[in-house]
Amino acid sequence: MLPGLPSLLPSLPDYVELHCISNFTFLTGASHPQELISRAFQLGYSGLALTDECSVAGTARAHHAIKVLREDMWEAVARSARRLAAGQSAGDLDEVEDIVAFVEEEDEEGSEGGEGSEGGEGGEDGEDGEDGEDGEEEGAPVDFGEDPDAAARRHAMLETLAAAADAFNLIIGSRFTLTAAPGDTMPPPRLVLLAQNREGFGNLSEFITLGRRRADKGSYVLYPSDIADPQPDEHHLRGMPDCLAILLPDYCADADVLRAQAQWCRHVFGDRVSIALELLQGHAEALHRERLQQVSRDTGVPLVATGAVNMHVRSRKPLSDVLTAIRLGQPLPACGMALAPNAEAHLRMRQVLSRLYPREALARTLHIADQCRFSLDTLRYEYPEELVPDGLTPIGYLRQAVRKGIDERFPHGMEPEWKEQLEGELELIEEKRYEPFFLTVYDIVSHARKLGILCQGRGSAANSLVCYCLHITEVSPEQANLLFGRFLSRERDEPPDIDVDFEHQRREEVIQYIYDKYGRHRAALAASLITYRSRSALRDVGRALGIDPSVVEQVVKGQAWWDGGTEFIERISRYGLDPDSPAVQQWASLTEQLRGFPRHLSQHVGGFVIARHKLSRLVPIENAAMKDRSVIQWDKDDLESLGLLKVDVLALGMLTAIRRALAMIPNPEPDRAGLPTRMEDLPETDDATYAMICKADTIGVFQIESRAQQSMLPRLQPRQYYDLVVEVAIVRPGPIQGGMVHPYLKRREDLRRTGKLPTYFNDVIRRVLGRTLGIPIFQEQVMQLAIEAAGFTPGQADQLRRSMAAWRRRGDLKKHQDALVRALTSRGYPEAFALAICKQIEGFGEYGFPESHAASFAKLVYVSAWIKCHHPDAFLCALLNSLPMGFYSASQLVQDARRHKVEAQPVDVTVSGWESALEPRRPGQLHRDVRLGMNRVKGMREAAALRIEAARAERPFENVEDLARRARLDAHDIDVLAAADALVSLAGHRRQARWHARGAAVQTAHRDLLHEAPPQELALALPEPKIGEDVAADYASLGLSLKCHPLTLLRRRLAALKYITAQQLSRLGNGRRVRACGIVTVRQRPSTASGTIFTSIEDETGSINVIIWPDLVERQRKEVLGATLMGVIGTWQRQGDVRHLVAQELVDLSPLLGRLMVGSRDFH
Repeated sequence: MLPGLPSLLPSLPDYVELHCISNFTFLTGASHPQELISRAFQLGYSGLALTDECSVAGTARAHHAIKVLREDMWEAVARSARRLAAGQSAGDLDEVEDIVAFVEEEDEEGSEGGEGSEGGEGGEDGEDGEDGEDGEEEGAPVDFGEDPDAAARRHAMLETLAAAADAFNLIIGSRFTLTAAPGDTMPPPRLVLLAQNREGFGNLSEFITLGRRRADKGSYVLYPSDIADPQPDEHHLRGMPDCLAILLPDYCADADVLRAQAQWCRHVFGDRVSIALELLQGHAEALHRERLQQVSRDTGVPLVATGAVNMHVRSRKPLSDVLTAIRLGQPLPACGMALAPNAEAHLRMRQVLSRLYPREALARTLHIADQCRFSLDTLRYEYPEELVPDGLTPIGYLRQAVRKGIDERFPHGMEPEWKEQLEGELELIEEKRYEPFFLTVYDIVSHARKLGILCQGRGSAANSLVCYCLHITEVSPEQANLLFGRFLSRERDEPPDIDVDFEHQRREEVIQYIYDKYGRHRAALAASLITYRSRSALRDVGRALGIDPSVVEQVVKGQAWWDGGTEFIERISRYGLDPDSPAVQQWASLTEQLRGFPRHLSQHVGGFVIARHKLSRLVPIENAAMKDRSVIQWDKDDLESLGLLKVDVLALGMLTAIRRALAMIPNPEPDRAGLPTRMEDLPETDDATYAMICKADTIGVFQIESRAQQSMLPRLQPRQYYDLVVEVAIVRPGPIQGGMVHPYLKRREDLRRTGKLPTYFNDVIRRVLGRTLGIPIFQEQVMQLAIEAAGFTPGQADQLRRSMAAWRRRGDLKKHQDALVRALTSRGYPEAFALAICKQIEGFGEYGFPESHAASFAKLVYVSAWIKCHHPDAFLCALLNSLPMGFYSASQLVQDARRHKVEAQPVDVTVSGWESALEPRRPGQLHRDVRLGMNRVKGMREAAALRIEAARAERPFENVEDLARRARLDAHDIDVLAAADALVSLAGHRRQARWHARGAAVQTAHRDLLHEAPPQELALALPEPKIGEDVAADYASLGLSLKCHPLTLLRRRLAALKYITAQQLSRLGNGRRVRACGIVTVRQRPSTASGTIFTSIEDETGSINVIIWPDLVERQRKEVLGATLMGVIGTWQRQGDVRHLVAQELVDLSPLLGRLMVGSRDFH
């Protein structure tokens, strides 16, 4: 019983709900885990078992919800105590309602057979439903009136509720529907299994893993024999030791079947089994109850009250029905008996339960709950140990590897302060026993480097000298201020986070190395939770409600990612629907409820969990959709909340592109002439590269190719490496929201103009903020300021940093800010200065890069920019072979390369390989041509392309038939090559080639009959296609055309409509009203831009940056979201090298493109 509650609430039986699913039983549960926890606590339950279908995916969130509830309750108690001590009122208990997410439902006031029950009957024994619910809500704040001791009594109430939160028992379990095996005579039972302790959770987790790994993603298969008589490898799961079982009888099932199932359970589980008595006021419920009671008497298996809960409040019933319809792929009217007959499957009030259930069935819930005291807090991650050689300890081997790295990284010795930091890091790593983790990452990175795979650590790990010495990260202490406390601190009770980027095209080699080294039983990827967004929710709810599919698709098409679930109502009349109609209102309401609901588990981009022993005893593992991949049932946030460690093996396309480009570039180091070029061989600084960056000539360059970055570059004018660090970080929501950008740019401009540095309050501030001209750009600077100026410990500074990241969600930043202000003012800093720092800290509530992360990325920025500046041919070739990656399509990259005097040559089977390649340099040629590879051809298979290369190496092809015969091409291969105009050297223009392709296909089909007989060609001359047809066909097959830009063909028509080119526009002065037109290549809507959309359009002469203000976005949403060829009427603005067109009217000119298919990169 929750302590103290009888004195606060009516005398009611204690109760623990033991059969409850959340929305992690995908498309079935209609409430989030945290909603279920909050509601159960508010109703005075003693606990709740979360029992999702063959899953514990939602348990980490439920566990976190309980912890937050307890923290918030005791924080409320502390605030009340402070007010009492000051002689103030304890405050209204309304705040408790907020803490426990009190939900007032209008339909809670009637009987359960009222609104939302969809015709459900009353109980057979005359129960009329919950007709006692129309009074004051259970758990509602108590009115103390004008009692002079009211403040003390209110405080006592808070303490009682906080104690109740501490006592609330979250039970970890899962539900299973067993599958009949061949020869089984008994219908397989449905069970709930509950973990009693850590051993029981391990068994439950293994059992889930067994069922999930046996089936495809999203399903499971478990047989009764898996519990009663498991295979030798799973023998320890026999009878599921340390778990309690609840048999879930089918409603009104045959008595003999129920008896057989109960006897089987008794035989398998002994006295650890109960039969669920679930009274949901359905048809013939009295008969069902009587039958279960008889089976219980016959078998000796006791009954326990359960609620078959799938929603926290009954008003979620419509959403529950919609989820059923989505799951079945049917509109609601066609779902029939699959829909629940009423809304009883919610967390019901205890007075209602006391009327429905026998007292002993309610009491048994407490008996079962008392035996289940497992908490996820008891999970302990154990690191792999086999990496340590015999005779060495983990710290000894780590120190040995670090010493080796010191010799390589610091051949001339380390500065004393670096040595001191390094030793401090090693001591803390040993104290925390994290050595195996660092050695695991070191092993993975070392293996990748042996394979020639580029890799580089990033994120907060780049603050670590240990990581730098182990070659995990590449940021040296000379290049950035390394603040180890941002990565790891003594007070921080959770593992560090090391993110390592690998070449995206070769990361799979690293992943399979991990699987091979540790085994699929010890290593798996973290999950990624895929949730409903506005468009997917709109579509699925609309279909479930039976709305005309064409209308649904029109509405969805007009919905942007930033829209909520109800905004479409404002536009619904355009589609012939009444926005005030009940159907539309229901569509909007249910869509909004469904947004954010989990849809399924996918695999994380690279977060690996590696265990010392069997990982499935820590968390269930299931198959991923991708072959040879497996994932755990928790995502990265779950792992973090539980303090479990993961290694992030991430994919980065630019690393692939850099490695490919360097392989084509002569080594610039004189003493390494003829050797492969490495990143470290490039000059540390290069004026030409920085001049190119300052002009925002950065298409294809890592991180600084976006619209926002290109707009910032001419203003920031990067001239050295640290400028790039700032550039990478400053165009983020954090610095922008914190108001750091404009002051920083102004100080840079003042420094350029006057040569004078800003003044600082003292040397401490200069040391911390001097490198960013007194403006805190990075979280590390705020942490360092807290440590050096305010006297915080590294751990306290890290808590401040964490509160920065989460304050909008949790609202706990103020206590850290207050402490910072007190500490700064006590040390002589002006209060205005302290408050200004706090204001800037709030900006970090939005996403921002740590300095170490920005420093890591800045290295790749410089390398990729240097390659583009000095070897644009290799740059283009490498990017084409690394797609998909970055912001720009192949067509845009080729167009940009032309502006840098690099020409691309078409795909041609007589010279092209599978990948694009550099052609030999011709006399007088500045840059080599790039020959497009056959991988650009839509539908082309690599194996066929490699056969073409092999056959061509023997001797040139004579004609298409010879090509098909010797390269063993089928009709599909020949046809896609003809469609791409890749047969021009053998067959002439595209139409002629397609004719020959058909002939070759016939020859190929009869290859066994013809053997090597020379084909008899039928000469036929076909007219060449028109240039417009050719360009359209190029885009359809290759995604680009080298013949001409599409707008070249339309220029005469566009000129007649008064549209000028990008080149003409660039010559105009500021403030001119103009008309321009181009193919949309990029659409962006930064979260910091208050609804403004930034678009790039491209014509045959260049690109134009377009700004579309929010009011125009709403007025012309169709054109903004849907136009492929966009006309823009607006005002041309230019200030130095910053130029853009501010739109005042948009015109969708897409019909002019005809069959041309071009795409854009939207909102990434």
